[in-house]
Amino acid sequence: MAEKSNRYQALISKIFFDRYAQGATAFEFEREALESSASELGIRLPKNLGDVIYSFRFRTALPDDILATQPAGMEWIIEGAGKAAYRFKLVRINRILPRPDLVRIAIPDATPELIRAYALDDEQALLAIVRYNRLIDTFLGLTTYSLQNHLRTTVKGIGQIEIDELYIGLDKRGSHYVIPVQAKGGKDQIGIVQTTQDIRFVEQRFPGLRCRAIAAQFMEDQVVAMFELALDGDEVKVVEERHYRLVPAGDLDKEAIRSYRD
Repeated sequence: MAEKSNRYQALISKIFFDRYAQGATAFEFEREALESSASELGIRLPKNLGDVIYSFRFRTALPDDILATQPAGMEWIIEGAGKAAYRFKLVRINRILPRPDLVRIAIPDATPELIRAYALDDEQALLAIVRYNRLIDTFLGLTTYSLQNHLRTTVKGIGQIEIDELYIGLDKRGSHYVIPVQAKGGKDQIGIVQTTQDIRFVEQRFPGLRCRAIAAQFMEDQVVAMFELALDGDEVKVVEERHYRLVPAGDLDKEAIRSYRD
């Protein structure tokens, strides 16, 4: 793992500094740059080229030499810029984290034990928990249906993307909504890249329908944090946040349920 991390860092640093000029706020590169950079550095390329870029977009921090170029209050992100093309872009630092002071709403856990036993990772487990407990319905006050999960598609101007799960929703007036959902484990962070590409997909694929972008994140003690997100320029804003604690039906506090109503 350490060798892989070092290879990835060396590759992304070379790509960055081959194109970076002081004062730059954005610049593009193509996936082919991984091959030429690896050849120049004498690095063995990974079988999955896309994993190098994916790693720094969604999982790991950029190398220290790249971080050192960030102005105060700003950070570099890597966003899609078309087919097999990417863009380094400076954006304002924006961390979306669950609020520690928010009330935890207890709801009866409807997750089948068999699902919990065989979920392969945090993301898969979280998506299943959200689906079986109808947390999207509860959170948004809509009737929703899962259309597809792990949807791989393309967005004009961004390139290939993957949406963790896509729901369609219906309100009491008959209006329809498209709801892209991103699932994050306890240590993963909700970021601008995935939120932006989810929203842009809905705008292009479902013009005229309202997008309600959702992020779900595991917390401790069987608590799931739910966020509704929106874009304000280059920044992700929290529209609403709720925390749901899954408990056996027999452990529900009737007094607490009455207080939720008030």
